[in-house]
Amino acid sequence: MIGSLRGILRAKAPPQLLLEVGGVGYEVEAPMSTFYTLPAVGQELHVLTHLVVREDAHTLYGFATETERRLFRDLLRVTGIGPKLALAILSGSSVEAFTQCVLAQDAGALTKIPGVGRKTAERLLVEMRDRLQAAVQVDGGALSGNGGPGGAGAEAEAMGALVALGYKPVEAMRLLKGVSAPGASTEELIRGALQSAAREA
Repeated sequence: MIGSLRGILRAKAPPQLLLEVGGVGYEVEAPMSTFYTLPAVGQELHVLTHLVVREDAHTLYGFATETERRLFRDLLRVTGIGPKLALAILSGSSVEAFTQCVLAQDAGALTKIPGVGRKTAERLLVEMRDRLQAAVQVDGGALSGNGGPGGAGAEAEAMGALVALGYKPVEAMRLLKGVSAPGASTEELIRGALQSAAREA
């Protein structure tokens, strides 16, 4: 998995940008929220990435923030949502606005995003609600921040790691509450949560 790229921005034509890293040009697709933050062509750029591998293509998706990438990955877990639609959702709505729509169960607002029909919007409301509620409670805000060595950022990262390991958001949040401590690092929180889960098993 390619987790990030740092290089020289050689071209940008939404939704694609060309990033030259060590003499190799990487074609990266990015949401408009990331495009709005891009430097001028010829400047250095660092993007977080997600690689989608399919039989007919390997496609890199790039994001300006961990918050955007996290939501993109969460969207891919929703039934019927592929990378193209996930990218369209991030382009048509900010992370904060999307989160508020889901928590408010506002299907009408979601259908205003190109490519999102009524059935898709209802599916997003159902499948994303618990995940976003848990993230908001851990972060103390709407999917905020990249987090430092401790605090809410570390808890959010630990939350994401536990969900990626297969724990339901509500269960992951419960485990983290039991081990949360001021200044604890992401690694310490994950280790404590897994130990707690092992004792309960």
